[in-house]
This record gives sequence, structure tokens and C-alpha cells, in this order.
Amino acid sequence: MSSPLSHPLVRTFLASVERRTAALPAAWREELLEDLREEIAAALADDRTENPAADGGPAISEERVRRALDWIGTPEEIAADALAEESGSIPPEPENPGGTWLTLGLAVLPVPLCLIPGVGIPLGLVAAFGALVRLWRSAPWVRREKRQATLFVLSPLVTVPVLAAALSLAFDGISAPAFVASLLIALALPVVGAIRLARSAARLREQAP
Repeated sequence: MSSPLSHPLVRTFLASVERRTAALPAAWREELLEDLREEIAAALADDRTENPAADGGPAISEERVRRALDWIGTPEEIAADALAEESGSIPPEPENPGGTWLTLGLAVLPVPLCLIPGVGIPLGLVAAFGALVRLWRSAPWVRREKRQATLFVLSPLVTVPVLAAALSLAFDGISAPAFVASLLIALALPVVGAIRLARSAARLREQAP
């Protein structure tokens, strides 16, 4: 099966980022590229069309690759953030672990809170709003990370209705267990986003003097 990273659009994208960040220290640039490879691979995992690839495995839709890369950001934006971070114009700063975990906890709470009868949805919206406010005011993450984390936090607003509708069609009506299942599945993206932000904040603390 062909790897998402072998797609021509992905190779061009990564090469453009590498070229535009040539002024970065080599280790920093390679770390950035490795993070991008992980993001791209995660975005395109198990997303294949029925068209055969050159190696006999299923190919990835070019349109899907374009959408994934657009979601991650343009090479210009990624390079600008990385260079600005390195130059100190928008320097990320280590944050108290307690503050980081509070932000990440609020980011994943909205979906579980929705399970509380009656008041769950309002509480979930309040938690999501609090997470976004803290996220954009926090120092450990650059603009690209904050933009992507915002999409992760808000993703259940789209994924829950879509999953609930799909389950209702599959089982002739939405049941309480099916609704809970849709919430749990929708929790995956906020959790992935929180893990990535936690890794980034921890790496910054380790590098701090």
C-alpha cells in the first residue's frame, strides 16, 4: 500500500517547507518536518480511493491530499511561524504544567460533558469557549498549532451530528447507546489535538534553560 508521504503533492509540500526554512538550525528544521510528516500521515490515514496505485495498493485521492495540506497550512505560513519563533518575534515560552493541563483538560471536556442530562450541552459549550480563550492566550504554542487545535476543539460540532445521522440511518433511528457511541468517536480528534499540544509544551519546557 502506498504511503501518504510518497504522494507527489506531499513531497512538493515538504520540500517547499524545507526550502523556506533553510535559515533554521538543522535540528530545528528536521523536527518541524517530522512533525509535519506525522500530521500529514494522521490526516490521510486509511483514506484511500479505489484507484490502484503504482505499487498495486489503493491510491489516495488527490483532492483529499489537497484538503489535508490546506488544513495543515501553506508552506509560507508554516515557514513564517517557524522563522518568527526562531528569531524571537513571537517567542513561545514555557508554561507552568498546571496551566497547560488546565487548557488541555478544557479542550477535551466538552464531549464528555454533553453526556450530562439537561445541562450537558451548555456546559460543553462553556468548556470549549474556556479552552479556546486559554489556548490563544497561552505562550507555549505558535499560531499554526493554535489554529489547528481550535479545529480539533470545535470538530465535535460537525462530527457528532454526522455520526448520529449515520448511526440513525444504519439502525433505523438513533438510540441512546448509538448517541453515546457517536460522542465517544467524536472525542478522538480533541484528544489527538490535546496530545500534540502536550508534547509541544513539554518539549519547550525541556529546552528552557
